[in-house]
Amino acid sequence: MSEERARAALEASGIDFTITRHGPVGSLEEAAAARGIDPANIVKTLVVRRGDDDYLFVLVPGDRTISWPKLRALLGVSRLSMPDKDVAREVTGYERGTITPFGSTTAWPVVADTRVVFRDAGSTAAESAVGQDETVADLLGEPGGAAPLVSIGGGAFGVAATVDGARLAAVLGAQVADVTEPV
Repeated sequence: MSEERARAALEASGIDFTITRHGPVGSLEEAAAARGIDPANIVKTLVVRRGDDDYLFVLVPGDRTISWPKLRALLGVSRLSMPDKDVAREVTGYERGTITPFGSTTAWPVVADTRVVFRDAGSTAAESAVGQDETVADLLGEPGGAAPLVSIGGGAFGVAATVDGARLAAVLGAQVADVTEPV
């Protein structure tokens, strides 16, 4: 049922996507190989608690982790936390390892790391392209590096959707910022 909910939300968003199915994997590298992409282009959807009954999704490239100081500064808060697996399921409708913003039981705000949208996020053009008053929709077609094809969870174990990273952020209304650091 979760996979169908995610697929219906993907279809409703209008984004072009390809569903990939694979068996159990034991590492990021195995998941990337099964999906036919680079490990950096797997996008982890992490649920972050900002306050009581206040959560958000953070889209993190597979080879990176959340930089808590950067994320707190972006959100203007002094404290963030990760909910336990039961709370994560309660607030998204998905089990850990299957979480996606598509079809979540609540449409929480989304923050996407810059590298989800721009292949070369370290470039001057990419860094300067993401301004505080700009949305991803404003940036589509702008210079700053080609948008990567990324693979995001599809609502069930072994199910993923491959999509254009910039379109992903745009259809989710994501705030795009540098919020990660290397693993």
